[in-house]
Amino acid sequence: MNKSMSPPVVVIPNLNGGDELLHAVESLLAQSLQPYIIVVDNASTDDSISRLEKKYPTVEIIRHTKNKGYAGGVNPGLRRAIELGAAYAAPFNDDAVADKRWLKQLMDFLDTHPKYGAAACKVLTFDRERLDSTGDYYTNWGLPYPRGRRGYNTHKYDDQTEIFAASGAASLFRVKALQEVGLFDEDFFAYYEDVDLSFRLQLAGWKVAYVPSAQVYHHIGLTSSRIKGFTTHQTMKNLQLLWFKNVPKQYLWSIGLRLFIAQTLFLGRAITRGQGWAALKGLFKGIYLLGWKISERRHIQAYRRVEDIYIWNMLVHDLPPNAHALRQLRSLWWRLRRRTT
Repeated sequence: MNKSMSPPVVVIPNLNGGDELLHAVESLLAQSLQPYIIVVDNASTDDSISRLEKKYPTVEIIRHTKNKGYAGGVNPGLRRAIELGAAYAAPFNDDAVADKRWLKQLMDFLDTHPKYGAAACKVLTFDRERLDSTGDYYTNWGLPYPRGRRGYNTHKYDDQTEIFAASGAASLFRVKALQEVGLFDEDFFAYYEDVDLSFRLQLAGWKVAYVPSAQVYHHIGLTSSRIKGFTTHQTMKNLQLLWFKNVPKQYLWSIGLRLFIAQTLFLGRAITRGQGWAALKGLFKGIYLLGWKISERRHIQAYRRVEDIYIWNMLVHDLPPNAHALRQLRSLWWRLRRRTT
């Protein structure tokens, strides 16, 4: 396949996607700019893949014999995109559907902005009533969060802008940038692997854009909700990896201290919700993996092209909007400090 003529590749990781997978593929086949579609199946036990093969035989399928998570479910498709000579590749959730102009809007942007390595879209809830994501932020507490999530003003983020990270739910990546910084980190399995990838893009000098004219509709948490304690486990593990790999040395320990406080509070709350064991396993798995991430950190930091201050200015210097318990703890700290000074 000629590189200049290769269509963009869309990669869908599937785990028992059922009807939602078929709807996702149908929305991609209806795009005004036709992609090459790859579905990577994470050892599903339902009939989603057999139904897909029967209804949409042109879709390429890559099969896993075990569940490799979101990162492991996308990477084989991204490697296939590189093989095909595609200039652009997009991960796409199996529980989302795209507006028919979604892909063209993102590709038009990247075609005309060569310094950008990724373009994120406006992700709305499936009922179109609330925002899911308009890109992701990373805070000086080591906590990422989706910009605008759960907001009912769906037109609040209608301006095209530069953002910190592109959501893995449905963003378009420049293959050249992926070849430079690497693909999704499969140790993350699921959650924050998209912020990790965008962090590496930022460090390497690539920019990330938010293109609001491109829209996707997403069933939030439909896949992860099938496994009890899954989100808690992955969050406790991956926040550590995201921080340790990417934060510049100058800010590593100040952000790390805040993250330690946040994770201690998260652990306490998980225990009260009956998910203490999932949280502890995630915490200790993350600590174990930190040792294996030393060489990755050295590589990432050695090849970065931006100054520390650039990253510092890209961060949100506050807690995520939904971090209510942490905000209360921080307010208590400042009140006690004022009394002692």
